[in-house]
Amino acid sequence: MSASVTDCDIAVIGAGIVGLGVAHAARRRGLDVIVVDRCDDIVGASVRNFGHACIGAQTGEAARYASLARPLWLELARDAGFWLRACGSVVAARHEDEVAVLEAARAQDANGIRMQTASEVRDHAPVGTSSLLGGALLQDDLQTDPRSAAHAIARLLARRGVEFRMRTSALRLVSDAVSGGVRVQTTRGAVIARHAFVAVNHDLDQLLPDLAESEGVQRCALDMMRVQADLAAPLRTPVLTGWSLARYSRFADLPQARTMRQRLHQERPDLAAVDVNQMYTQLPDGTLFVGDTHTVSTAPGPFQAEAAQELLLQETAELFGVPRPTVLERWQGVYAKGVDEFLRREVAPGVVALAATTGIGMTCGLGLAEDAVARALGERTAPTGSTTSPSPTQKTDHEDYTS
Repeated sequence: MSASVTDCDIAVIGAGIVGLGVAHAARRRGLDVIVVDRCDDIVGASVRNFGHACIGAQTGEAARYASLARPLWLELARDAGFWLRACGSVVAARHEDEVAVLEAARAQDANGIRMQTASEVRDHAPVGTSSLLGGALLQDDLQTDPRSAAHAIARLLARRGVEFRMRTSALRLVSDAVSGGVRVQTTRGAVIARHAFVAVNHDLDQLLPDLAESEGVQRCALDMMRVQADLAAPLRTPVLTGWSLARYSRFADLPQARTMRQRLHQERPDLAAVDVNQMYTQLPDGTLFVGDTHTVSTAPGPFQAEAAQELLLQETAELFGVPRPTVLERWQGVYAKGVDEFLRREVAPGVVALAATTGIGMTCGLGLAEDAVARALGERTAPTGSTTSPSPTQKTDHEDYTS
């Protein structure tokens, strides 16, 4: 074990999307950054997701972070060279109450949402079910491949001078009387920094157990799959459903959503029992990410029930009017779940813990990180507000920023 001590401006514990966002925000300001992660690769929530930045489905604080994150995603995709498309997302509404939720959301704030006929929905995705009534296009949403994006961002940051210390666990963080900063004790020596950011997502209880307990942070485990499906045409956007409207803040808190949720739970108690969010994204190779179910616990079991995954496959076949898809991969996703949408807490002088605690890390994580670094450095932060939609003259639908 090395006993070395290293000085830097910013120490980051955790190399997921929030930690990478902190490193990016700090490095853009010319600060020296060291990132510490206990794994030898990025393997957590930042790669076990849909790669969907669901910007248009957020409100309040989440909308502000999503708005901050969107241009950062575009910038990083350009500079790091990973695949990302500004394509929006389509919501497929299969019942009048789902249409009512979308119309209510648009009436409340028309920014970034465009109602669609059934034909227009099918222009974006080959929804085959005869129950399709229409839907909406969330214009600001982005899509990437999570299995390559985070790694590409890390490589870009390394080229720009960020130091990554992988297979290195943070043990404790204490004030350093000599430097006036923070001492991060790790399994490979100490790091002395002006500021430290803890961005370990669902593993917060491993480093800061009292904070995790007081904030009610648990783990949410997800059943997810990558499948081959015989679709009539490629998905031009990610696809959301009524089950998605029941989850995302722009829709879920509307009075119309209560009626929709009651009907969904009465009609499909089997899907409600596994807390499903039926949604789809398609990768450049044509395969689909399908998901997902939700189980919340301090320590979810590692075992996945085949019945829950079979439900997802059946629903996929019904929605697109295709034979049962062929499963290529199954995995257990995981993210931090808390009482609030976000955790941002100064736990000691110079030490800030950060987490997106509702499963919207890919949507909001870069914005959360940018805001946190700005606050730590005493900069003025962006005001809370809804996301910014492109003007009608801007070409954004289905535009690939990299390939």
